[in-house]
Amino acid sequence: MRILHVNKFLYRRGGAESYMLDVAAEQRAAGHHVGFFSMEHPDNDEDPNGDLFPSRMELNPPPDGAAARARTAAQVLWRRDARKAMERVLDRERPDVVHLHNVYHQLSPSILRPLAQRGVPAVMTLHDYKLVCPTYQFLDADGKICEACLPATPGGRPRFEEATKRRCNGGSLAGSGLATLELTLHRSTDAYGPVRTFLCPSAFLRDKVAAGGMHPDRLAHLPNFCDVSGVVPATEPGAGVLFAGRLSHEKGVDTLVDAAALLPADVTVTIAGDGPERERLEKRAADRGLAAKVQFLGRVPMAELHDRMRAAAVVAVPSRWYENQPMSVLEAYGCGRPVVASDLGGLPEMVEDGVTGHLVPHDDPAALAEALGRLAGDPTTAHAMGEAARRRAVTTYSIGAHVAALEDHYRRVRT
Repeated sequence: MRILHVNKFLYRRGGAESYMLDVAAEQRAAGHHVGFFSMEHPDNDEDPNGDLFPSRMELNPPPDGAAARARTAAQVLWRRDARKAMERVLDRERPDVVHLHNVYHQLSPSILRPLAQRGVPAVMTLHDYKLVCPTYQFLDADGKICEACLPATPGGRPRFEEATKRRCNGGSLAGSGLATLELTLHRSTDAYGPVRTFLCPSAFLRDKVAAGGMHPDRLAHLPNFCDVSGVVPATEPGAGVLFAGRLSHEKGVDTLVDAAALLPADVTVTIAGDGPERERLEKRAADRGLAAKVQFLGRVPMAELHDRMRAAAVVAVPSRWYENQPMSVLEAYGCGRPVVASDLGGLPEMVEDGVTGHLVPHDDPAALAEALGRLAGDPTTAHAMGEAARRRAVTTYSIGAHVAALEDHYRRVRT
């Protein structure tokens, strides 16, 4: 089968990109022809189609000058050069199916028009809530959970204007207004209509997207995978707590720092990752006298991250937003480590309380510290939970089963 994967970035920037690249590698190993479509970016992997990619669009920070910002805003809504680039890649690749990932903003749904015109079937993995929430995350300007944009009644009209009223895009009226306009335009024109199946890694995301009225009959639940073939599980109990992920507000790392102050003196917290909140989090730890207890590693290679997971007693996922199905949980399971996670979004589908870890209320440092301290203080029990988590990764989140299910979805949309 000839498969074309589409994402705005073609390097391991985050979970969506890692998922796409790992799936593509597995598909190639199975004998499929796999191509990519993306925008130009200096960090992109080398790719045979790179000469056809549309130019890089930088949104953070936005371009200087009113005219440049207006042009960028127009491209976010509908990017003509991306559409033409897609036509050229389709001519070259001749795919049997197109698998879309994160295409919002930098590529825009303009790239779907050539698929519809040529009758090329498409599926799309939803890595977030963008198609029902203008700012992706169901969070308001204060970082609190907000579902104001969902219809007031089942089957009703989405209320995307609430994102502008509440300035959900970082408190910016202009940014919130553009996000509202973008989603309102794309939904009212059914810009994503050419997508025949929307793949949802969590049942929670599937249900929220359905509640938002986004083609409920085209939604399919397909959990992510954990490729444990090259991951060696821990063979003995570990020590301390590890966080792995982006250091941004929605990840709740500040709650973890506050929880660290409540943990026993001999329980350390290691934070692997980088992001816009790092400096503030480091200051928060220092202000609480935790500079020696909480260690910030920055971004680390995957091999080192797995070593750190195996060395820890437990992995923390203290998110304050509706996580979909974060790879950090699956990676912890693959390394044979239990997870203490917030009882939000898709996390309860992944973490079985008392079996593969514990679930705690979000934004509650005391509850988080109690659960983490319980496992860090009893490494033998934590290790046994980690063994159960590893078994879960092998049986429930197998990459082979995932790719086989993907092929079933591909075949359905081709008929």
